[in-house]
Amino acid sequence: MSASLRGLLPGRADLDLRPRTVRADLVAGVTVGIVALPLALAFGVSAGVGPAPGLVTAVVAGVVAAVFGGSRVQVSGPTGAMAVVLAPIVATHGPTAVPLVAILAGVIVLLAGVTRLGRVVTFIPWPVVEGFTLGIATIIFLQQVPAAVGVHASVGGNPLVVAIDAVTHAGPTVWWALGTVAVVAAIMLVLPRFAPGLPASLVAVVVVTTVAQLTQAPLARIGALPDSLPLPVLPTVDLGLLRSLVGPAVAVAALAAIESLLSARVAAAMPDPTPGRTAAPPSADDDARRYDPDRELVGQGLASIASGAFGGMPATGAIARTAVNVRAGAQTRLAAITHSVMILGVIYLATGAVSAIPLAALAGVLMVTATRMVSVAAVKVVLTSTRSDALVLVVTAVITIAVDLIEAVQIGLLVAAFFALRAVSRATSVRREPLPGPAHPGDEHIALYRLDGAMFFGAADRIGAQIRSSTDALVVVLRLSQLRLVDATGAHALAELVAALERAGVTVLVKGVQPQHLQLLTRVGVLDELRHENHLFDDLEPALEHARSHVARSMAEQLANNPAA
Repeated sequence: MSASLRGLLPGRADLDLRPRTVRADLVAGVTVGIVALPLALAFGVSAGVGPAPGLVTAVVAGVVAAVFGGSRVQVSGPTGAMAVVLAPIVATHGPTAVPLVAILAGVIVLLAGVTRLGRVVTFIPWPVVEGFTLGIATIIFLQQVPAAVGVHASVGGNPLVVAIDAVTHAGPTVWWALGTVAVVAAIMLVLPRFAPGLPASLVAVVVVTTVAQLTQAPLARIGALPDSLPLPVLPTVDLGLLRSLVGPAVAVAALAAIESLLSARVAAAMPDPTPGRTAAPPSADDDARRYDPDRELVGQGLASIASGAFGGMPATGAIARTAVNVRAGAQTRLAAITHSVMILGVIYLATGAVSAIPLAALAGVLMVTATRMVSVAAVKVVLTSTRSDALVLVVTAVITIAVDLIEAVQIGLLVAAFFALRAVSRATSVRREPLPGPAHPGDEHIALYRLDGAMFFGAADRIGAQIRSSTDALVVVLRLSQLRLVDATGAHALAELVAALERAGVTVLVKGVQPQHLQLLTRVGVLDELRHENHLFDDLEPALEHARSHVARSMAEQLANNPAA
């Protein structure tokens, strides 16, 4: 096996079995497991597949991603963003299509990791990330409105339209549902101030479920759950269904890759846990939160394939749960594995109690979670930074809510790229400079132009046109030493500029071509358009000497041909 592929597989360095580190990982795993339990249930319900696949995904994908992933502290499972993407798939093809989508998407993500595409996520601009997060949070919140008012709504419609329709058709049980949501939200917002060590979401769910049971409240419940993990079974493959699911699978894979890598990147940048925790500090040469993006994709791909085989959902790295894991002092993959084992214990030992949880309680958990997903400070900074960044954030968020998540990222990237290219184009300039040193006779017939910035497709025509329209000289000297970037379009524009000037009787001298640009300019034909191969110079002084000698000869020839002048 090649060293590159071996680096994508688990190794001995993945775990630290020193007692102090193991103890810290177990504590962190239990903590994040308590937080993840109600979210796994809620995201399964929100996606339209029910709570059981959410639990299965948290268990199976959580373990597989922890073992094979590229981050030691990443916690994977069902997420709100994935539930948003899956909802229209469930509405179109039914819940039975989700495991097949998970397997297809997992294969795509796995191939992306093997082919080393993990670092692509670093090219996603910050305004796109914040706009995407804002859109996702809004959708998650809107999707919970029907359950929050006690109305059953179909999955897959526009979330804003569905939310408005649910509010207008709320029945007599609306006050029970709203009261449940209010109590859950109050506990989740207030409890951490007085008892930060308690899992607020779990406490909230336990409290409202207990009250609902004692009062026999008319609230819709989760219902029956499996009391064991199902055996892995490959879903039935129908060629027609398979073809129709390829597009959704690509979208799911793109989301899984982006969300997982963003989560791992956020975890790597988080500060160390609070002093005094039992977490063992990472060694100087082996940062516990450093991650391998390509291996992370391999792990997430395998996790989704395994989850689909067990009837679960596609999995991604979960930013909120990963953050809890880091803050709880996790050091190795054992913490994420412990989180999955804890949820597995719930499946075998406590499904009866879980089945009594009101759906409105899960809606309250997700509404609070959605509001916490958005960093108001970060959004404010982006909106007040530049108009282009603000527009990118708003466009990404609006398209995420109104159209599609993946299209939102794509369009956000295109808009950001447009403004970036416009900025680079504006930074690219050409100006006529005075000839250095003492003046010589005939210097007025020499034009010295300095090109700065990037000669690329966004600026090439403008620069060429500017030089052609302002040149009244016999010799033009092009200073290219300050060009940082030249692409094929820019090189072609230079070749056309040189050819046009030479056809007009203007001699072109080129000075200071950087070594990394010389090969491209040669291939495109810039140097071939020069009147003589000696018209390429490394330094300005010999270029000006040549220009002055050429002007002197030209003026002498004109005088000889027209003595009366």
